[in-house]
Amino acid sequence: QVQLVESGGGLVQAGGSLSLSCAASGSIFGVNHMGWYRRAPGKQRELVARIHSGGSTDYSDSAKGRFTISRDNAKNTVYLQMSSLKPEDTAVYYCAVFEYSGLLYKDYWGQGTQVTVSS
Repeated sequence: QVQLVESGGGLVQAGGSLSLSCAASGSIFGVNHMGWYRRAPGKQRELVARIHSGGSTDYSDSAKGRFTISRDNAKNTVYLQMSSLKPEDTAVYYCAVFEYSGLLYKDYWGQGTQVTVSS
């Protein structure tokens, strides 16, 4: 029911900045979080940052201090502002929504957007 579309990926030089956005169709109800995950070649998918419906945020150690996550609930959109990018940030970045209902949850994932950081 919820569909996610990421945008903003591309090629950037090390030390540069890039902003990602993710727009969700449909309504997101109740307790939830929207987040960014990434998968680099040959590596496991990892959490980059997430923001909860209550407003709290979580960042990976790598992202902390360099990336900022925010959301616009009226537009069902989540953003990731990235700065001081490093080659190791190169990955496919995925937007995800986790929607909780009682003890159950549903998750929705976008197609991913490629971020490439050149040295």
